Amino acid sequence: MNEEQIIKALAALAHSVRLSVFRALVVAGAEGLTPSVLAERLGVPSTALSFHLKELMNAGLVRQERVSRNLFYRAAYDEMNALLGYLTENCCSGADCGQATTTSCCPIATQSTKKAG
Repeated sequence: MNEEQIIKALAALAHSVRLSVFRALVVAGAEGLTPSVLAERLGVPSTALSFHLKELMNAGLVRQERVSRNLFYRAAYDEMNALLGYLTENCCSGADCGQATTTSCCPIATQSTKKAG
């Protein structure tokens, strides 16, 4: 990710509803969630949810897939992992600070979302 993409992703996550939506999609995994399920779980009106999903998609953090008549939204794990990698790239100036050596989340989900997206 370049710096512009990093800033766009962080800006998209800097809103309580979008952060909640993104976290819910991360928890949902590769199956993703429909807007109606997201709206019900988070207590967000569907019109507002649509706006927030669009912002997350524009930032590259969420992907959309149509399956029959339903839309499914999934976290873009590859972009999330790239963002985490950027943020921790120079952690502790290269010294061992007790952090996990991997900055990757859900590598299996990353592969399946690349195929689906």
